[in-house]
Formats: sequence, C-alpha cells, structure tokens
Amino acid sequence: MARDGVPMLMLIDDEPAQRRLVSALAARAGWRTIFANDGDTAIAMLGTQDGMRLDAVLLDQWSPSYEPTGLVRELRARRPALPILILTAHNNVAVAVEAMRAGATDYLAKPIAPERLLAALNATLNGEHGKGELRPLTEKIPAALSFEDVVGAAPQFRAALAIAAKAARARVPVLIEGESGVGKDVIARAIHAASPRHKQAMITVNCGAIPANLVESDLFGHERGAFTGAFDRQVGKFVAADMGTIFLDEVSEMPLDAQVKLLRVLQDGEVQPIGARRPIHVDVRVIAATNKRLHDEIEAGRFREDLYYRLNVVQLTIPPLRERLGDVPALCRHLLARIATQPGLRGLGLTDDALALLMQHDWPGNVRQLQNALFRAAVLCEGDALTPQDFPQIAAQIRGRAHGESRGRLHAVPQPHREAAGITLFEGDGHVRQLAEIEADVIRLAIGHYRGRMTEVARRLGIGRSTLYRKLAELGIDSAA
Repeated sequence: MARDGVPMLMLIDDEPAQRRLVSALAARAGWRTIFANDGDTAIAMLGTQDGMRLDAVLLDQWSPSYEPTGLVRELRARRPALPILILTAHNNVAVAVEAMRAGATDYLAKPIAPERLLAALNATLNGEHGKGELRPLTEKIPAALSFEDVVGAAPQFRAALAIAAKAARARVPVLIEGESGVGKDVIARAIHAASPRHKQAMITVNCGAIPANLVESDLFGHERGAFTGAFDRQVGKFVAADMGTIFLDEVSEMPLDAQVKLLRVLQDGEVQPIGARRPIHVDVRVIAATNKRLHDEIEAGRFREDLYYRLNVVQLTIPPLRERLGDVPALCRHLLARIATQPGLRGLGLTDDALALLMQHDWPGNVRQLQNALFRAAVLCEGDALTPQDFPQIAAQIRGRAHGESRGRLHAVPQPHREAAGITLFEGDGHVRQLAEIEADVIRLAIGHYRGRMTEVARRLGIGRSTLYRKLAELGIDSAA
C-alpha cells in the first residue's frame, strides 16, 4: 500500500489523453497514478520508491517495446503478487486467454467504462481478483435465443419462463425483475425470438450506462442544431427498433424527464426527437428490466407510477441463483459447452468435488458470476477437467463465510435442496394449474436435484426408467436442463 494509505497504480501507456483519462478515473476512487511510457521503463520503475509501493499495474496491450504477454511474464516474475490489468482496444477472447495464461489478473476493453475500471481496481485491493473478472469477454459469448435453450428446472424459474413464452406472442410490454446477473437479458432475447417480430431488430439500451443529459437524444433522437454540439441529425433507438423490439435494461435508472417521453411512446406510439417539429409514429414492442423494486423507486419519487403500470402489463420475476442451486450442475454443463467454442479454449469436464464446491457458494453475482468463474478456470486449467483447485477465489469466499457463520455473524449456507421448497400449484389468476404442468415441474426438480442421474431420478419418483423417459417425451422436457 502506498504512503498515507493511498493505493498506487502504474499505467504503462504512451498516449497522453489515455493517461489523463485513467488518472482522473482512478483518482475518483482515491488512487494515485504513476506512468511508464514502455515496458523497459516500467521494469526499471519497479525498483523505485513508488514502484515498491505499487498496488496494481494497468498495461496498455500494445506496448511499443514488449510483446504484451512477454511484459506480463516479466512483471509477474519480478512481482508475483502484484495484480496486472490489461487494457486493449481489441476485445477478443483469444488475446484474453493468452494474457491470462501469461499471468494477467484482469482484462479491460477500450473505450474504458469508468465503473468497470473502478470495480477492477477495487477488486485488487479487496483480494477479489476473480469476482466479475473477464466480464466484458464472457458477455460476448453468444447467449441462447430460444426458450428451449434456457437452462433451469426450478419451479419458480420455469413458471417465469412459461409466462414469458405466453407473453412473447403478444405485443404487450413486459417487465422483468430480478437481481443483477440472473439472466434478464437472456429472457428478453428469448421473448423477442419467439415473437412475430423475430425477423426484425432487437435494440438493447442500458439506461444506467447513458449520461443523464444524453438519454433523451439516445432514445428518441435529435435534429441537427437542436442543441449545442448537435452537428448532425441522430436517429433514436426507438426509431431504429421500429417494427421490432427495444429492450430497456435497468429502466429504473432513466431520468424523470425521459420517463415522460417514454410514457408517450407507450400511450400514443409516437416519438418526438429533440428539435423536431412533428412526432414520428413507431411500432415497437417494449421489454424493460430492472434489478430494483420499482414500488420502492415510486415511493422515493424516482420513478413514475403511471409509467410503471404501462410497462408492467406482464411481469416476470427471475429468482436468484442461490434460490435454485439445483440448476447449477446443468448450468455448468451448458456454460462450459459455450466456453469451449471460444478461440484458444477447449472442452472441459467438471469433477464431482468441483461441482460440490460450486454448489456451496451463494453466488451473489448469480449466473453471470458463475459464467465468469467457469471462464477464468477454463482459461487457466491445464488438465481435462476442472477441479476445486481451479476455483481458489470461490473456495476462499466459502471458507470466509463459513468462518463468519461459526462466529454467529452470517446466516447458514443455502443447501442445494432448499431452492425446491415447493411446487407452484396455482396460476397467476388463482386457478389451479394443469396436472401435466405440475408433473413436469416435479420431474424437472428431481432431475436438477439429482444432477441428471436418471436412474436415481426414476427410483426417487417411484417409476421405471422407461416410464421416466416416456414422460420426458410426452411433457417436452429436456433431460439436460
């Protein structure tokens, strides 16, 4: 740690503009930044007074005097415990795999997102290098588009999927609620893919990532000269999504002024670009998502109640992963198969001990965190199957939590069977669900609980294997999910 408790960052980059940007962003989190133009200078600076106090290194990938992986290896050899972050304009999996295997701790893409940099720096101080790591890359792995490809057998999760599948055929707005990382975007894509609009575009907008003063322009467009800096006409996202779908992620972060315009779109089907004389008619299906309780946001005056009811024609709540731990085995198989398709990676198995470890974790980052953990483990694994040793950060977090519980500070670790406390017996309108649907939920629950061991599933359900497979076919259940 640097003098006076101020963390120290070394940026290896020869671009003045990039230096100013990174230094300013790091300063927000209380970091002091020192600079090196190239790899040779960086190596020399390790022996200086400031270099001895470094808490992290941020390396622009295209360093002029070193191949990036060579410099990473050199830094790692001289300072084994020093976190090394890679910054590059080429955000692809093959380069990330090479850098991680050389010893890089994390990987960030240009243009650098302030929240992503600050999260990565904070993780180095907290010893949580594996938390959220490689997120920009894992999110680029193609996600499932159809409901048949969505993995999950927990009754609450399947009930949400059933509602989503029914809503997909209509034009009505859908509101998806759930914690960050549960897969709200996956459900949104599945709804679009199953809708009559599937041949048209689905435009995704992260409302929390747009500066407040640019939200209206981004969503609804502007005319040339509408405001200072509007040198050209801009088509808004709603016009671009005409006849298709727009997915408003983190809609709770939308400023109140923009909420008024969004309400008009939902009511009248009209968009008013900034500076335009006439509104533009659009036919857009709206899917919104939030990780907050909108009722709380309404009470706090941050979200319009009339807009909530317009968006909430169909509501889905996606349960967190800790409430459906029985889905972890199937999710691991599914995610590892997707990871194996990426350049530089290969198909890997997962030992029973590793799976048992993963099922002990409460996964605060949900499915996204599980995917990140598997991706990192796959990058660094030298064997044919992932073992508990490939998940050191997860193991450390579980040990830390267990230690806290032994001192009475935390609740007990959720057990895999607790996510399946019951089967939903009633539809949203209060009527009893069909027997076939309830039976399908019981079978899915058993498959997830017994990790796909079909002989054990049949025995516990009191039926023969042939009867079980016949029911799978009749009920349209995929035994892998």
